[in-house]
Amino acid sequence: MLSGQQNKAERSSSPVRKFLAGGLFFFLLFIACSAQAEEIQVAPGNGVLQAAIDSASDGDTLILLSGSYSGSLTIHRPLSLLGNGHSIIDGEGVSHVITVSAPDVLLQGLNVQHSGNDLNSEDSGVFITDKGDNAQIINNHFTNNLIGIYLKGPQSVLVKNNVITGSRFHRMNDRGNGIYVWNSPGSIVESNTIRYGRDGIFVTTSRNNSFRGNHLSDLRFAIHYMYTHDSDITNNISENNHVGFALMFSDRIKAKGNVSMNDRERGLFFNFANYSVIEGNRVVAAEKCVFIYNANFNQIAHNSFEQCQIGIHFTAGSEKNDIYDNAFINNRTQVKYVGTRYIEWSKNGRGNYWSDNVAFDLNKNGIADQPYQPNDLVDQIVWRHPLAKLLLNSPSVQILKWAQSEFPGLHPGGVTDSVPLMSPPALSVPSVERLVMSSTITAYNDAGIFR
Repeated sequence: MLSGQQNKAERSSSPVRKFLAGGLFFFLLFIACSAQAEEIQVAPGNGVLQAAIDSASDGDTLILLSGSYSGSLTIHRPLSLLGNGHSIIDGEGVSHVITVSAPDVLLQGLNVQHSGNDLNSEDSGVFITDKGDNAQIINNHFTNNLIGIYLKGPQSVLVKNNVITGSRFHRMNDRGNGIYVWNSPGSIVESNTIRYGRDGIFVTTSRNNSFRGNHLSDLRFAIHYMYTHDSDITNNISENNHVGFALMFSDRIKAKGNVSMNDRERGLFFNFANYSVIEGNRVVAAEKCVFIYNANFNQIAHNSFEQCQIGIHFTAGSEKNDIYDNAFINNRTQVKYVGTRYIEWSKNGRGNYWSDNVAFDLNKNGIADQPYQPNDLVDQIVWRHPLAKLLLNSPSVQILKWAQSEFPGLHPGGVTDSVPLMSPPALSVPSVERLVMSSTITAYNDAGIFR
């Protein structure tokens, strides 16, 4: 009887012993793997770094010294390449400088230069394949590459604190992008400085990406979205580009706290962008602060649009957008809208502030006593027939303006703000100076050399 009870006890305790034994096995395996990871110092030379990568074990760290490591690299196992800020990886003008085809790779403190120059083969400083999940590209400097960093299919990559100086020798549309993101869900592009090239950050066919705290200048588009959903653009600075932030064929984007300064054509550009939140941004001195083309169901609120030729160019086909609590300040034309629909730009008793609205507020509630229409019949005639500008000071045009003000029924559709604000709202629009001072931007000169 005792023997049977003993056997039963042994059988009941065997799963516990198996669990403990299994846990011990994996613990010892982890210790063994950790013990195997090494730090290996690699001296500069031609081909020596690829040889070190080939002979390294998973998890090793390769320590690079000052000097030039010539020849393209392929990183095909999880490891780290750590430079000291003066470690140069030179691709010698052939294909990609560094190709990452393994997960959990870290590149840090490197100067990556001289990729090939063929857009068809997508030559890049760092090219990360769909096998390069969880890569980290941090604190590197990229010069003389066609594309700076290309994420082609990996998940959850971090690209942070890099300085990328693009090409200037082709037509702008023939240059490569600073950072190119294709189908790379969960990836983050943060606090990078990008100058020259085609687009600073170009993303297509992706989702759940975050672009934040980047400084982008002298480009075609600072940030260019195509077919990318459920992502955010936060606290970026666009300066001296053709277009600041272009959201195209993308849904559920959050664009908050961004600044566009002196971008030539458009600060914010929406083309088939839907169900997005555009909030707390500041656009200064573009041809058009905002251009909206066939974009629907968006919330555009708490922004400041200043000193542009046109505050908002709003095209027919854009419907059910909530536009309220914005400040339109010293724009030559506040709104350009050519259409016959009546559009209301206010929500929950809050309209927008218009610097050119000469109005009264007799009850002192902060809301003008009369609605504001930023474009009238004369504006629409001039937009349709530019030569009509010659008649703006003629008696007939003055009579038309008077008649429209006295008989609002003459207004053929357009934008109305029924509750315009008497003063600019208290906006959480970032100060340009604060963003520049607080961002982790590495100073560089036109040659792309660290100071």
